[in-house]
Amino acid sequence: MAWLKFYSMDIPILKSVIILFAIAVVVVLISKRLHIPVIIGYLLTGMVAGPHGLGLVTNLHDIDMLAEIGIILLLFSIGIEFSLQKFIRMKAMVLGGGMIQVVLTICLVFLVAGMAGCSGKESWFIGMLLALSSTAIVIRVIQESGAIDSPRGRTSLAILIFQDLAIIPMILVLPILAGRSSGGLNEIALLVIKVVGVTAVVLIGARKLVPLILLKVARTQSNELFLLTVIVIAFAVAWLTSLVGLSLALGAFMAGLIISESEFSEHALGNILPFISVFTSFFFISVGMLLDLKFLVTNIGLVVLVTTVVLLIKSLTGTIPVVLMGYPLRVAVMTGLSISQVGEFSFILSKLGVQEGILSLGNYQLFLSVSVLTMALTPMMVNKAHIVADLMIRLPLPARLKNGGKQEEVPFKGDDVTDHLIIIGYGINGRNVATAARRAGIRYRVLEMNPETVRVESSRGVPIAFGDATQTGVLEHAGIMLARVLVVTIAHPHGIRQITGLARRMNAGIHIIIRTRFIANIKPLFLLGANEVIPEEFETSIEIFTRVLIHYQVDQGKIAGLVSEIRANSYQFLRN
Repeated sequence: MAWLKFYSMDIPILKSVIILFAIAVVVVLISKRLHIPVIIGYLLTGMVAGPHGLGLVTNLHDIDMLAEIGIILLLFSIGIEFSLQKFIRMKAMVLGGGMIQVVLTICLVFLVAGMAGCSGKESWFIGMLLALSSTAIVIRVIQESGAIDSPRGRTSLAILIFQDLAIIPMILVLPILAGRSSGGLNEIALLVIKVVGVTAVVLIGARKLVPLILLKVARTQSNELFLLTVIVIAFAVAWLTSLVGLSLALGAFMAGLIISESEFSEHALGNILPFISVFTSFFFISVGMLLDLKFLVTNIGLVVLVTTVVLLIKSLTGTIPVVLMGYPLRVAVMTGLSISQVGEFSFILSKLGVQEGILSLGNYQLFLSVSVLTMALTPMMVNKAHIVADLMIRLPLPARLKNGGKQEEVPFKGDDVTDHLIIIGYGINGRNVATAARRAGIRYRVLEMNPETVRVESSRGVPIAFGDATQTGVLEHAGIMLARVLVVTIAHPHGIRQITGLARRMNAGIHIIIRTRFIANIKPLFLLGANEVIPEEFETSIEIFTRVLIHYQVDQGKIAGLVSEIRANSYQFLRN
């Protein structure tokens, strides 16, 4: 019975995968309940199952192979998601703010690591490790708080985009740091030629070859064939770059860029996302398996000290570029605190650094421990950043620093207006309100915290000014005491509450209309002095069921009565 013998064979990698996934299910479930990032759950899984934990999984080589696939797919997804249009829109903040943040962090960490006794090359490398932040965790936490479209959300995203791109040159300079390459002109010239050659292949593939292949495959209407084709492209380009001496990670990123320029990018990403989630989990689990719990316990004082220093340095280097780009201090401080953790790409870089002999094993363990702690603290750092920012604003600092160094002190031009409308935020909702006011002949003023938006719209004649509406002086310049109506359309919940309370104190008679995304904000905003609070969720529901009732030919009078009943008493009908 040979077939029975075959099925009874012991397959070590299958056993390891089952154990890891079983533990991961439990740990990630607990992490979700405790609002701990999923990445931390995977790291803890590795710590529990690995050789430094319970020792349930010992064949690390097989897990590392799966982790390598995870790295390729992760970089591939970053390449697909990288939008040239998004880059162009935020190019000033991405290139300016992002570069300042990365360079400043590397330099400061280099100095601190050098004073701590690290060698020159190791100090530079540690600076590179700590310059990167966690895009996955930061964006997810900011999205959950409803602030992804806020100034803090936009500045954080811009810096994170640059960091994600910076991993590629960091990987490329590793041979020079390791001493395997002299770093002379010939070596640099050869590296440039390789990169240019790969880039040329990418451009040709993105414009000509890959779109044609994907079009022919898509016409078959076979998801399986399309997915297989995308995977082949990802691994083939990664393999080709490795053949010319460049990294697999660079090739994977380039493969993603090729597909990102085609009309099939969204479909490709949607198909491959489950595979990315599975294999990247192996990567973080493999990192967790390397973390020595004995080292963490024995050196807990050192770990806490270094973690504190890292958070302080990264908060500072994240704040400075945002201030230099002209944003208010409050936005800058919140951005700095939001990106103060160590990123997932730092793990990729750290493993390569150990392999190249740049990073000592002791410092590697210290890095892993500090990274896990900073990641675990990220939700608190993001959600409580406004408290620190508010404390900073109370300090006796120059007004230009608090309100945005590159902006005019008097935000509006022309004569003072009275009985006007003030609009806070010039996103889609703010633009629509301004358009309606303009057509109705209502005088209005707009406060916006995106300097580029202010510059462009001001040149078009829009009465818009740069300013943080949570500041008394900014609202005074907008004429809050003489205004009739205030409309707040920004996304950040804490900022909305601050503006509402401040506006009510400054003008007891002003009519305040608030747009909010969350039902939980309705009651607090009324208590702060809002006259009307419009939750997006409910208004969308009203619009949908109104159209449904119209389609079923329900009497218009009944529909209008039902809508009025729902909107009465602050949407109490739906809230119940």
